Amino acid sequence: MKNLGIICLAVILFSCSKKKHADSIVINGNIYTVNTNFDKAEAFAILEGKIIAVGTNKEIQEKFETKNIINAEGKTIVPGFIDAHCHFYGLGLQQQKVDLTGTKSFDEVVQKIVDFQKEKNVAYITGRGWDQNDWEIKEFPTKDKLDELFPNTPIAVTRIDGHALLANQAAINLAGVTTKTPFSGGEILQKDGKLTGIFIDNPMSLIETKIPSPSKETQIKALKDAEKICINYGLTTVADAGLSREVIELIDSLQQTDELKIRMYAMVANTPQNLDYYLNKGIIKTDKLNVRSIKAYADGALGSRGAAMKKPYSDQHNHYGALLASPEEYMTVAKQIATSDYQMNSHAIGDSANYIMLKTYKEVLKGKNDRRWRIEHAQIIDTTDFNYFDNILPSVQPTHATSDMYWAKDRVGEKRMKGAYAYKDLLNKYGKVALGTDFPVEKVSPFLTFYAAVARKDLNNFPENGFQMENALTREETLKGMTIWAAYSNFEENEKGSIEAGKVADFSILDKNIMEVDVSEIPYITVEQTYISGEKVK
Repeated sequence: MKNLGIICLAVILFSCSKKKHADSIVINGNIYTVNTNFDKAEAFAILEGKIIAVGTNKEIQEKFETKNIINAEGKTIVPGFIDAHCHFYGLGLQQQKVDLTGTKSFDEVVQKIVDFQKEKNVAYITGRGWDQNDWEIKEFPTKDKLDELFPNTPIAVTRIDGHALLANQAAINLAGVTTKTPFSGGEILQKDGKLTGIFIDNPMSLIETKIPSPSKETQIKALKDAEKICINYGLTTVADAGLSREVIELIDSLQQTDELKIRMYAMVANTPQNLDYYLNKGIIKTDKLNVRSIKAYADGALGSRGAAMKKPYSDQHNHYGALLASPEEYMTVAKQIATSDYQMNSHAIGDSANYIMLKTYKEVLKGKNDRRWRIEHAQIIDTTDFNYFDNILPSVQPTHATSDMYWAKDRVGEKRMKGAYAYKDLLNKYGKVALGTDFPVEKVSPFLTFYAAVARKDLNNFPENGFQMENALTREETLKGMTIWAAYSNFEENEKGSIEAGKVADFSILDKNIMEVDVSEIPYITVEQTYISGEKVK
């Protein structure tokens, strides 16, 4: 009987000491969990793609056993970065077009097009990235040189922000556009009664509808190219701001076969056909894809003077920019979306566009809780309009501030700059800000986003004391904006955005501590490893 008691005690002790199985255990990490208390940790365990426990090395190793130990060797670990506003598919397509980013003159633009065509010899030349604000002569280019060099090959190259386009005469002829072609919601520039080749905002579609559609193979390559770029920077979820049904369904098919591992929050392009299909179908949610928002455009961009302003631009007499549709049309769309479970996300740059969309949201959301409707960019806000953000979520891109700071004051004047790129003010009103890049308008790197939010300088340390530093974010606020707050903006804060038990095991290991290194080092931090659902993807 005594021996039986000893045996029972041994069995009990053995069962109590038996460790639980984990697929992987991460140890020796300098882990920023980004949980509610912004706690730090040393280790966590992963099972079936999810985090099952977080704690010290001792706690995790005593409780769990695994054949796969990930030793971080003291390196910093953060939740997988979430880009709250980008153009993922567009980034991929851009890899197969002429890249005009960083050009310092129109002559350089022309040379890049010439070099591209010598190598690729395509039937229709497309590209993106020129910005006349970076040139010595800060004026829109004309098509004359392209007409001379490419009289029979159509060319359409868009400005860096995607809100202006330069077309040569071959492309214009193909589209059937003349000086008498009607248009609204933008501009078709003329000089001496002739087309210059510049199309701004809505009229761009006159040219773009004649550009050959990419093949399915090209689309797949674009998505895979974009994924590789993003994962190398530690991005594990991206919110693509404006996709067609065709591309969303292609993304879903690639994710289902595990050919595409990155997670996607898809904002559906605002067309009557898309509204009819998706609002009737309802939210589409898989482990990797979330379709539950509609992307609308209220105006254009500040750099091309297409942003809709309440008063004229300071550097162009009697010019206000333009709304891309009437206020009544936005109200109709908003009411339609409000009757569904979908979120409305509206591009708004100018103070007039922001005011109209904010007022529209307020009207249709009366009595509706936790809809998380977003203003994308929220770039120039009348100081009297910030209070509208009490229940409307600001989704902003810090590198826009550091890209535009050289010339924004020329556009809008000193008074309106007080409500420009005002990320801290927006945070104080709503309590959160979702941070993104708008890539390929800006660079993909989340470290440039982080640096722009915190330092508000360019890589040459300009301006020395930072740009409008009263609206800089702290490092903690910035990391939250790129993880848990971005997840919240996508209705995904309970499944991702922090390193906590029950959430997906999406995380990155960095070569330096982003929360403590000198601010000047932040842009040059690199990602050593990236994991999605506990699987190493970099």
